[in-house]
Amino acid sequence: MYAFCYRVMFEAGYLTLFGRDTSKPDTQRAAILNILDNFKQFDQVFPALVAGVPIHLFKTAHKAREKLAEGLKHENLSVRDQVSELIRLRMFLNDTLSTFDDMEKAKTHLVILWASQANTIPATFWSLFQMIRNPEALEAASEEVNGALQNAGQTLSSGGNAIYLNQMQLNDLPVLDSIIKEALRLSSASLNIRTAKEDFTLHLEDGSYNIRKDDIIALYPQLMHLDPEIYPDPLTFKYDRYLDENRKAKTSFYSNGNKLKYFYMPFGSGATICPGRLFAVQEIKQFLILMLSYFEVKLVEHQVKCPPLDQSRAGLGILPPLNDIEFKYKLKHL
Repeated sequence: MYAFCYRVMFEAGYLTLFGRDTSKPDTQRAAILNILDNFKQFDQVFPALVAGVPIHLFKTAHKAREKLAEGLKHENLSVRDQVSELIRLRMFLNDTLSTFDDMEKAKTHLVILWASQANTIPATFWSLFQMIRNPEALEAASEEVNGALQNAGQTLSSGGNAIYLNQMQLNDLPVLDSIIKEALRLSSASLNIRTAKEDFTLHLEDGSYNIRKDDIIALYPQLMHLDPEIYPDPLTFKYDRYLDENRKAKTSFYSNGNKLKYFYMPFGSGATICPGRLFAVQEIKQFLILMLSYFEVKLVEHQVKCPPLDQSRAGLGILPPLNDIEFKYKLKHL
């Protein structure tokens, strides 16, 4: 399932951001697979790179990064069709304001590629896995998607016709939103890092701490996500945890009797909150809509255990599964 999500989401995300090579339509799929392979090689050593290990020590990953950047040079992007407005704006700013050479400009786009894929892919896996694993979640999500498509006048056919939901319709899917939020709550391991601007005393339940100006403070939201006072039975996936009694988005969570301003932080918070979070959630939501609409899906094992989280990427965002899960899917007879 993880390999499936990786393959589908990477291609969709790459083509959405960087467009299509219309000059070579027959080889585009093979090219995407090659790009995907290079991305995996680069991403595999990313935790070490964050820790400060030079990429030159990883010959395969270094070569993969150079190949990825080569494909993102402006001379290559400029001939692609349907390049996103975001990337076109970055190209314009790079060409008019920066002093970077061609390869350095390409590597700024590589940052966007990594940021758009590295956490979205495992988040997609966990959302699909948890939804399929929970019969009530699967039924509720299917009903919501069917209702949304009917209200939008969208029909499905065995020919695989395209379906379309606009931004407002995608936003009005509280069950899918809750499923995604709950999946991310259980799998996120990001760090919020702040630098103190002045001396102050930090008061916590277990005591007070004197913080000096320029001290670095790391906040770990996962501790909050697994707090049983905020989230009863916190290790259990509950698809409707973020739904109120009217099946609308639930926004009131409490600790020690106090309503919390921050109770869900897989994307960080404040000025450093992930700028691509809305794009990522909409990607996942569209993926789930298509899976529910066109495919019958089930796990190979009926009572499959939840795979452990890969803790080697702790601090970087959504943790991928340590091992993959087998599942079956087939086209529905529409």
